[in-house]
Amino acid sequence: MSKSATTIDPIHPGEILKEEFLAPYGLSATAFAKRLGVPANRITRIIAGKSAVTADTALLLSAAFDTSAEFWLNLQTHFDLETARRDAETMQRAKAITVIAAE
Repeated sequence: MSKSATTIDPIHPGEILKEEFLAPYGLSATAFAKRLGVPANRITRIIAGKSAVTADTALLLSAAFDTSAEFWLNLQTHFDLETARRDAETMQRAKAITVIAAE
């Protein structure tokens, strides 16, 4: 991974859900959760970046917005990887690992 002068923080899928999908329809997290048939805190926690988009939630989001479940899971995976790459302890541990095939 190359370092650039400017880095952009990874965007949690909850932010994309809120700004790109709920806001244009004027939907609150609570109203949207009711429409999906899930507890409101599931959606509010995702929007707040406190919970991840799981496979079952990705399926519900894909049905609601005519997207693919993979779209939502890819957003989550990208966020998780970028967050891990910015964690110094994780990167230090990863660099210390010897390639198994080289043994």
